[in-house]
Amino acid sequence: MKQKIRIAGMIRKADHFLVLKKNKGRADISTVWELPVCKIRVGEQPEEAIARLVDEDLSLTVKKMKIRDVITFTEYEDASKIYSLYIIYDIDVEDNEANKIELSDKYSSYKFLGFNDDIFSNLSFEEASATVLGIELGKTGNRQNGEVTVGLRGAANGPIIYTDGASRGNPGPSGIGYVVYSEEGQELKRGGEFIGFATSRVAEYYALKEGCEQAIELGFRTVRFVSDNLMMVNQMNGIYQVKNNDILPIYNDINRLIQSFDTVAFTHVKRERNIIADSEANKAIDRHFGS
Repeated sequence: MKQKIRIAGMIRKADHFLVLKKNKGRADISTVWELPVCKIRVGEQPEEAIARLVDEDLSLTVKKMKIRDVITFTEYEDASKIYSLYIIYDIDVEDNEANKIELSDKYSSYKFLGFNDDIFSNLSFEEASATVLGIELGKTGNRQNGEVTVGLRGAANGPIIYTDGASRGNPGPSGIGYVVYSEEGQELKRGGEFIGFATSRVAEYYALKEGCEQAIELGFRTVRFVSDNLMMVNQMNGIYQVKNNDILPIYNDINRLIQSFDTVAFTHVKRERNIIADSEANKAIDRHFGS
């Protein structure tokens, strides 16, 4: 399967974000809107790539930038399946008279849209941008008969599984925990298991593996996994390679398991948003020692 990595910017002014219309395109398709998106050049970091686009194509000055999300989804191009990874940044730009948008030849026009606007009712979006915006704004975009439609279930608003690993000693007695939610937000299942003596990173990967097995057992075809371990999320999203011999076999097992899904996404959250899975992991350790 081919992989496509892109960097996208939610370039903000107050509570609005920027979309662009490309100057050129295939003659057989209508002009559509898209997020500012770019490839990473050799030697660039993701934030450097999107900052380059902001400077070269928009003539704007970045005031502040922070990562917003990392999402994955599957696209189809000429009957080929493409695994797409998008790293999305929130970007605040200087708001003054000297910092006006001046488009390069790459784009013909721009708009600022509100985060709460029903943007899909009046504008047509390029498919990948529709998917990213659908996930970020709480909807999902997809294509039917060549047109972008909204409201189809995707990894962002489908079932969600939170996972966590705990290790007391690192390495030390370790447990894994998970909690499963339906696409409507209803808790379906939670649990944990003692896995013996391990490091915290091994426990994190075993927890994700258990989450995959739970998703398969529940018959999910699309699922979003959520973890507070940023390194693991970045590795599952292909941003970083897995080189550690202790987690590589588990990582390979997970990659085999996710072939069972039509759509899968991996998202990072702060620890305070993953307290149930953390609690289940620690309860599993306590049960093992009779605490």
